[in-house]
Amino acid sequence: MDLLDNIQVRDIGNLELLARQVVEGFIIGLHKSPFHGFSVEFAEHRLYNQGEPTKNVDWKVYARTDKLFTKRFEEETNLRCQIIIDTSSSMYFPEVTKKSKEYINKLRFSALSAAALMNLLQRQRDAFGLSLFDEAVNIHTRVKSSTSHYRLMLTYLDQVINNPERNKPTAAAHALHQIADSIHRRSLIIIFSDMFESRLESEQLFAALQHLKHNKHEVVLFHVVDKSKEVDFEFDNRPYLFVDMETGEKIKLQSNQVKDQYIKQMAEFKNELKLKCLQYRIDFVEADIHEGFRPILQSYLVKRSKMN
Repeated sequence: MDLLDNIQVRDIGNLELLARQVVEGFIIGLHKSPFHGFSVEFAEHRLYNQGEPTKNVDWKVYARTDKLFTKRFEEETNLRCQIIIDTSSSMYFPEVTKKSKEYINKLRFSALSAAALMNLLQRQRDAFGLSLFDEAVNIHTRVKSSTSHYRLMLTYLDQVINNPERNKPTAAAHALHQIADSIHRRSLIIIFSDMFESRLESEQLFAALQHLKHNKHEVVLFHVVDKSKEVDFEFDNRPYLFVDMETGEKIKLQSNQVKDQYIKQMAEFKNELKLKCLQYRIDFVEADIHEGFRPILQSYLVKRSKMN
């Protein structure tokens, strides 16, 4: 984890300042915008003001009305981006308290990354919105590019960071279907989630991801995990009491009793998820929270800028 993450994430009180500092670091390292625009869409006519450029004057309307009107385009932005964050209880792993050694968990990683991306989008005058879900969609905003909208989004992120709850299950498939139904115009959709659903619900989850590709949306999935614990199962060989953060279910066992089988099943799940993303042309980004949100974001944005 880099120095910026290490020092400042411990005190996550000023998301706006942290996001700005992170993005300024990105901009130095990027020669051009990592987000190329989608085509702008016509919104309405407005009266031409003397001295303005004439490139957007609608000469057909002038011929009919003998008045000069210019075409205004939707929000004068090249891009619409919806950032979706899973806020179910498993995203608060590992639990962070003022007394704990941990200072980053999956939810904090996701919120910090989202704040940085929104700051970057706003600098480009692009429009962005935020969706937060657990077993239901709790927040789903429209996309805007104003400073007041950006600060409201940071307020929502602050609220989820500072109010961890146990026993909040996830219904990712249902939530993603609902969000997909509500986005009617071509957008960039960025998801932060551990994607932990039961094996029985995995097909529904993959169907929801496919739904998000509808209407030519571009979809990016940041698969957010604590790799050492949740993927590699790095626990000392002694008895542990494992608690499911979403259901409260508890089980006591020696870690090595289940380690091999756990690692095998987790690898199968991850490979299946990556294959489905490849099949649906969804950009899959591995996001281990202990690598630091800044280097992971920067690595992805550099890769993206080279593809544009």
